[in-house]
Amino acid sequence: MKKPLPRPAADGLADWQPSATQDWRQVPDLETPFVAVSEAPLMRNLQRGAAIAKREGLSLRPHIKTHKSLAIARSQLALGASGLTASKPREALVFIKAGFPSITIAYPVVAAGAARTVLREAQEAGCDLRMIVDSVAGVESLEEAATRPLPVFLKVDVGLGRCGVRPTTAAFDAVLKALLKAPNLKMTGLLSHAGHSYAAGGPDGIRGVAEQEIDVLEHARDRVVQAGGSVDEISVGSTPTVLAATDFGQATELRPGNYAFLDLTALRLGIAGWKDLALAVVATVISENDGFSIIDAGSKTLSSDGAPHGGTAAGFGLAIPVSGSDDRLPLTVARLSEEHGFVDHGGQRLGIGSRLAIFPNHACPVANLATTLTMVSTDGTYERASVDAHATSSS
Repeated sequence: MKKPLPRPAADGLADWQPSATQDWRQVPDLETPFVAVSEAPLMRNLQRGAAIAKREGLSLRPHIKTHKSLAIARSQLALGASGLTASKPREALVFIKAGFPSITIAYPVVAAGAARTVLREAQEAGCDLRMIVDSVAGVESLEEAATRPLPVFLKVDVGLGRCGVRPTTAAFDAVLKALLKAPNLKMTGLLSHAGHSYAAGGPDGIRGVAEQEIDVLEHARDRVVQAGGSVDEISVGSTPTVLAATDFGQATELRPGNYAFLDLTALRLGIAGWKDLALAVVATVISENDGFSIIDAGSKTLSSDGAPHGGTAAGFGLAIPVSGSDDRLPLTVARLSEEHGFVDHGGQRLGIGSRLAIFPNHACPVANLATTLTMVSTDGTYERASVDAHATSSS
């Protein structure tokens, strides 16, 4: 008698049904491993983000660090995005040179040389470039680099404790004062990232984080006005808060990134279902033993990343067969080495040569490790899309 297949260890993932991942039965027979993107859920996800922004009367400026793809960014703009968000100057340069009209670099640039390069390229391309600061040193670097008025956001720490300044601190007052006095910088507004929402546990917890984010930003706005400045825009990010929040307060702009692909973290948080997962790594079983089916995708493909910002993660992804029986529950990728993954088969070997679709805990680093994405249509046909800003993460 066969042993029952093991259920996924993490809560919220055991409701998988074969029909929920039907799109992944159509992946092309290509050499593995490769990163596949199912176009049907991708477009549904992009439309969902656009619909939220439209419903709330807000601008949508997606973060392209999730996909780093010109093709996907063009789809986001076609659905109404007002511009894009990038992480670093070198990443932004790829999209500036491709003709995208408006980009925010939501990352503190503290080297005047790097700022000067990206500002020059943006000016030559006619791109509306916006940047952020969270330190006096950052203000001084941008002021040194700018030759014309540069729109700048003051980054506010709303609870993540990464970049940004708290509006109740002397550091906030010092950065604000320097920004308002800088002749070549134009104080445009406030910008935040509630990344700690990934550890909020579920939709109710996420909504609590979103409410706190707005409260902190509105307090920051009052401090700016008291100092003689103005706040024309309030830009908020993070996929969980964008998908779960019901009130965006005085925000004017949304900057989700992972909403395009979604992943197991989104499932665990209750902001997505299996049918919404648009990215998977397709791998082949190359060896087996009593405990594991060994696949040809390791940390160099799947990444060793868990859930972002303290979220819950189990193993390194969940796998389903892309052919054969439909009754297998997702199997846990329990371990990784550089070129190998260990799939816990629960005593039922999958068979050498079997192909699996592996859904990652965090989709963004998986896309970043790839040079191309295999875009798969519902009929199984496919096209290759470049990860155009690949290898820019060191900038």
